[in-house]
Amino acid sequence: MTCPDKRGQLINWFLCSLCVPRARKLWSSRRPRTRRALLLGTACALYLGFLVSQVGRAPIQQGQVAEKGPRHSHIPAQEPFPEIPLDGTLAPPESQDNGTTLQPNVVYITLRSRRSKPANIRGTVRPKRRKKPAAGSAGPGRDGALAGPLLGRQEAAWEAPAVVVPADALAGELAKAGDGPWRSLRGPRGAQPAGARESNIRIYSESAPAWLSRADIRSMRLLADAEVAGLQPGSPHGGARQLLLLLGRSVPRCGPSPCGLLKQPLDMSEVFAFHLDRILGLNRTLPTVSRRPEFIRDGRPCPIILWDPSLAPASNDTHSSVKLTWGTYQHLLRQKCWLNGRTPKPEWGCLEVHHHEWSKMALFDFLLQIYNRLDTNCCGFKPRKEDVCIQNGPRPNCAEQNSAILMHITHRKHDPRHLVFIDNKGFFDRSEDNLNFKLLEGIKEFPESAVSVLKSQHLRQKLLQSLFLDKVYWESQGGRQGIEKLIDVIEQRANILLTYINAHGAKVVPMNE
Repeated sequence: MTCPDKRGQLINWFLCSLCVPRARKLWSSRRPRTRRALLLGTACALYLGFLVSQVGRAPIQQGQVAEKGPRHSHIPAQEPFPEIPLDGTLAPPESQDNGTTLQPNVVYITLRSRRSKPANIRGTVRPKRRKKPAAGSAGPGRDGALAGPLLGRQEAAWEAPAVVVPADALAGELAKAGDGPWRSLRGPRGAQPAGARESNIRIYSESAPAWLSRADIRSMRLLADAEVAGLQPGSPHGGARQLLLLLGRSVPRCGPSPCGLLKQPLDMSEVFAFHLDRILGLNRTLPTVSRRPEFIRDGRPCPIILWDPSLAPASNDTHSSVKLTWGTYQHLLRQKCWLNGRTPKPEWGCLEVHHHEWSKMALFDFLLQIYNRLDTNCCGFKPRKEDVCIQNGPRPNCAEQNSAILMHITHRKHDPRHLVFIDNKGFFDRSEDNLNFKLLEGIKEFPESAVSVLKSQHLRQKLLQSLFLDKVYWESQGGRQGIEKLIDVIEQRANILLTYINAHGAKVVPMNE
């Protein structure tokens, strides 16, 4: 006798085994047959109801199992199906003898990749703005004329003019140039609608970053968006040319009209240097932006630096307004000229430059590895073929450094106490074991404002936020991915500089004289 394998069959077998003997005993007993028939009928009715309930429950359970099956199919199997090839292709379904096809037991799983959201840079999310009608328009027939002053002011905070240079005429033109967005009017086409040309200096927040002044924003928009009036030969050093920016109907001439110094595409690091200078609180560089000049065939972006007519005259050889050698420079560092308002003695041989200016310049040059000011002979590192000290001929002897001439040391005519950093071409491909520590020689104090920024964890965020303003530069460096690589280099050098300050016992003092 085989044991039943289902619960319903087991119950039926148990009831039958109990009811049949009792039914025989009941039928053969002495009780009346009417009573026996009633009891037997009742038992049969109960048994029949039980069978009906079991038959109705079976299809329901089968349906529930069929519904629950796909829900649990997403659980991965411990072993792969042998029917699924590893190369990603599926074999055709097998055929049965009766003409039907047997579908393989394959479950398709779709995984949605989680989208990685980049870190939000404050002030770089462009809000939606309504289109406003033009406040004014100029008549046709004026080729190259700018209608920026005729448009409404973009921000109420920029209504007050700011003086970029002492020259009154230049300051007035800059104030007019930076008040509104630029749009060009070209001859027979007449006036274009406001906002037809988007500025290359993009500010999507309510205000510009705190480290950029109103004058900086005006100058940046002027250099990035103003119409080009013409070219004027400039300094032959580095192949630079003066790019004249026409404002209104004035005659193109540097002085009354602001000019921009156009440099080679290889000098794009000067744009990074400008933003780094402002973030560190040094404020010694001239406003610099990146632009694609219309007259260059290859269309590569070039750095354009605001030409400052207030700079002191410089010699053609050293491009400096101060004649200075390495030995004299080290002597000035020891004398601490003009420190704490102390007037130097004549025998000290001091210049008009304040002592703190040399500390700011050394810190700035080390982060960008600018060697063309303090180390013109490339004695503090291993130069390459493309370095200027190698291109100019045989490398000078580094044993006699006291007579080496410093270059690109200049200041303004009306402010000889403070330096102006020019020719700030940096090098980001210099390895850590080849950094030029000669730039820090003789420096015993460093500016507190700059060191505090380097110690904080906000240098990367500020550089991203500041460099994002320059649309052409941001795109030319490969977007955020390329900018992040440049910032990585600066952060590594900042950590090395902080270690140098601690190891040499240098002081960190406020330099806000």
